[in-house]
Amino acid sequence: MDTLKGKKIVLGITGSIAAYKACYLIRGLIKRGAEVQVVITPAGKEFITPITLSALTSKPVISEFFSQRDGSWHSHVALGLWADAMVVAPATASTIGKMAHGIADNMLITTYLSMKAPVFVAPAMDLDMFAHPTTQQNLRQLRSFGNHIIEPTSGELASHLEGKGRMEEPENIIRVLERHFAQRQDLQGKKILITAGPTYEKIDPVRFIGNYSSGKMGFALAEACAGRGAEVTLVCGPTALQCHHPAIRKIDVESAADMHREATARFPQTDAAILCAAVADFTPEHIADQKIKREGDGLLLRLKPTRDIAQALGEMKHEGQKLVGFALETHDELSHAREKMARKNLDFIVLNSLNDEGAGFRHDTNKVTILTPTDTFAYPLKDKKEVAEDIIDKLSSLF
Repeated sequence: MDTLKGKKIVLGITGSIAAYKACYLIRGLIKRGAEVQVVITPAGKEFITPITLSALTSKPVISEFFSQRDGSWHSHVALGLWADAMVVAPATASTIGKMAHGIADNMLITTYLSMKAPVFVAPAMDLDMFAHPTTQQNLRQLRSFGNHIIEPTSGELASHLEGKGRMEEPENIIRVLERHFAQRQDLQGKKILITAGPTYEKIDPVRFIGNYSSGKMGFALAEACAGRGAEVTLVCGPTALQCHHPAIRKIDVESAADMHREATARFPQTDAAILCAAVADFTPEHIADQKIKREGDGLLLRLKPTRDIAQALGEMKHEGQKLVGFALETHDELSHAREKMARKNLDFIVLNSLNDEGAGFRHDTNKVTILTPTDTFAYPLKDKKEVAEDIIDKLSSLF
């Protein structure tokens, strides 16, 4: 992929221990043909020297508004017009706060405020700082402005604590940029229905039958479809996740019956549906009006089947519509997935396996196999955002 060849990248570096990763990021970008101009905060120079950065970029590093030696001015406006993208990596909590509120007290922030090109922000900080409501609010604010947030990863931090806050690895940041510049609008004008997350089947006012689905795969699919031009309706079971793309309309539901109602009502107006939700197969026959008290030696619940959403949409599907299903299997995976694809009139099915480490519920990664009526496409373990792109590539090819 040579989508970075000739691209002009402004790299903003702030005062974080992760600043050393900027060297690897610069090398990777230049290796792919990009031109890199570093803008560093005064605190950033405490962690990595401008001499090192200048040697890697073959350009003088910009930090101050003007040169103390000769008074020459560094134009943040010119940088904003020059760049094809700006990347702030690492981005500290302080810099994120300044970006969110327009506190232009250094060259990096004035460059950001003048930037005409897309901006990518890779946070790096301790887990409590990242989780703090102020930081999360600032990140939401940046997203609302159209900035791209490259989520940090979990692992051992500089504090020696374990948690989310590590700056994403340079190769993955480069991959995000490559995907951005290669981004197609191949779903422009299409309307896509996506189901995501778990369902909760009430037992009584305080208890339910549910599953471990986080909704991450469905949300990644929604963002991928919207990013490629589609108008997305996301019917989502209970989850804490939020949508970021303005072309996504999120509809919250709770039970399998709720999801069935919304999906069947909206499917006729769509070009395709991707059924990624982990919908309960069974629901209690009766829901108690009051909390069930512990009495006797046990509790017997009678369950009845829920209405099959994939089956219903498969029967409704008209010529030109596409229907994609998911299968989570524990044994005889391929044969069960193929049987489900045929029985429910799916155009293709995405097979997950609980036997693969790092795949399935709650993980940020997934390992899938896409089955069509004639072919099998197996993919390695990937970030769910990358998996989503693979799935959408397959869907787009059907149109």
